[in-house]
Amino acid sequence: MKHIIGAGSGKTRRPGKPPAASRLARPTFSPLPPIPPPMPGKVAESAVAKAVPQATLVTVDADFAGQRLDNFLIRQLKGVPKTHVYRIIRSGEVRINKGRVSADTRVAAGDVVRLPPVRTSERADEKAKAMAVEVARHGAASTVGGYAPSREFPILFEDDHVLAIDKPAGVAVHGGSGVAFGVIEQLRMARPDWNFLELVHRLDRETSGILLVAKKRMALKNLQEQFRERETDKIYLALVSGAWPANKKVLDKPLQKYLLADGERRVQVVGKDHPDGMRAVTLVKVKARLAPPAGMPGQGFTLLEVTIKTGRTHQIRVHLASEGHPIAGDDKYGDFELNKALQKEVAGPALKRMFLHAWRLKFTHPSSGKRIDLLAALPPDLESFTAHAIPVPAPEL
Repeated sequence: MKHIIGAGSGKTRRPGKPPAASRLARPTFSPLPPIPPPMPGKVAESAVAKAVPQATLVTVDADFAGQRLDNFLIRQLKGVPKTHVYRIIRSGEVRINKGRVSADTRVAAGDVVRLPPVRTSERADEKAKAMAVEVARHGAASTVGGYAPSREFPILFEDDHVLAIDKPAGVAVHGGSGVAFGVIEQLRMARPDWNFLELVHRLDRETSGILLVAKKRMALKNLQEQFRERETDKIYLALVSGAWPANKKVLDKPLQKYLLADGERRVQVVGKDHPDGMRAVTLVKVKARLAPPAGMPGQGFTLLEVTIKTGRTHQIRVHLASEGHPIAGDDKYGDFELNKALQKEVAGPALKRMFLHAWRLKFTHPSSGKRIDLLAALPPDLESFTAHAIPVPAPEL
């Protein structure tokens, strides 16, 4: 049994040559009864039209304007393998405004896209549904592209254009690099009626706090432009080891990405004349000073308000560590011996993850033009750790 989405592959066989399937195996189902002779006139024509799968025409909505054709089709033809999507584009069966196109063609609002009939097997559909049920019970498979379980997150702000959530630590924002799924895939599963949900920006997996999701393409473009032009204020709370100098307020150091021997990505500070260096600007303000928990040696900690003016990978973590004050709990650029000590419950709650939280975000609403100011309180694990540390008087704050 076959389900049909749009139109067939368009391939033909030579006259008189039986289909491949009939040469390989005898059918296990009963043959269909003979087809009666066609009735003359319009009745026969309409019967044939109903029997033959027809191509469908889809008008591009404004929310999808600017999207690549291949990505647009993958959304429209759910359940159809990507390899087949690219095949029908190359064959010319997919057309925009009656013209042939390539996979990287950008669709525009009002474009009419011809979708050929694409077949999906009933067995594949049933398997996909069964996998979705198992994933909802036990979590997604460990392979990238696996089904994501439906999940909602704490909402800080939502309207028809923008969704702002409070992302928990330990959750990736999207699938990839060995991660089967992330926040965006889980949101799409939880909100199947929404045609458009896209990340405006990203947070590291171990970073908690404010994450913006666009619900319209217009909003996505507008917000991303604000991020590029530095028209937003992204303020983080970071706890670093040692006493951060109150007069060190601006870090303007280029960053370069590189790979470890095992292929894992890392970032380092490089000179301003480095050919692969990318400018990164971080503003730092001392918020509080904390003595180490009882029984733990060291110079204590400093709680910082950190504002990033550029959005480079691991920017805050690398910039702060380069000054000799790594973020507490950072397993990539931190003080590993200190991290081990922090994970032990000596005289209060332990710190079992990196202390970096996307605390505040200011941006201009893409539709109303109103200035939005969002705040995400410290999660309980970070709040409890700072609560049991001893505040140190700091006249310069």
